[in-house]
Amino acid sequence: MCKGMIGKKLGMTGVFSPDGRHIPVTVLQVGPCVVTQIKTVATDGYNSLQLAFGSKKKTHVNKPMLGHFGKSGSEVYAHVMEFPVDNPADYALGQTIPIDMFAIGDLVDISGVSIGRGFSGVIRRHGFSGGRKTHGSHCKRIPGSIGCSAWPSRVVKGKKLPGQYGNAHKTVKNLMIVDIRPEEQVILLKGAVPGAESGIVTINKTKTIKKASA
Repeated sequence: MCKGMIGKKLGMTGVFSPDGRHIPVTVLQVGPCVVTQIKTVATDGYNSLQLAFGSKKKTHVNKPMLGHFGKSGSEVYAHVMEFPVDNPADYALGQTIPIDMFAIGDLVDISGVSIGRGFSGVIRRHGFSGGRKTHGSHCKRIPGSIGCSAWPSRVVKGKKLPGQYGNAHKTVKNLMIVDIRPEEQVILLKGAVPGAESGIVTINKTKTIKKASA
């Protein structure tokens, strides 16, 4: 069985459980994902499926990718990713992976690129409290002293300083599937996932054995 699929973050909303509790959920469009390449131990050294997601104009795809997509059909796609699979022989080029590989109550790991916030200071990036605001202080938002005196006479690695905030690959583990709507290719997950709306994410079955509460 394939271990995951490609999806798109549609946004967040809330649903009510049967006992009346409000559950914040993230809405993901999962698939349809098409098999565009099958990799096996014999040919590539490992077993995996290359899945494609999202439509794209043929004029926006270069010739090598047009030939690659042509092996699995006449369509071209915007996003291509690989997922491990137990038995590649169970799949064929051009096959669409169904969303029913997931079930309500399953735990999944979601990976995506977090929202980029540009170059940020220590207050925004690390949550520093800042300096005092009275008596002519000029240290309201600066990080303060970072030196190490005579030894080791350098700034230690990992020091919390201003820099790029966001726009990094993040994974949130053990999110529970609250609802699945196959006719709309939509999955509702309890909690938040990385990235902005319309961001591309991967949905993988978690390797953790523990069960989450609803």
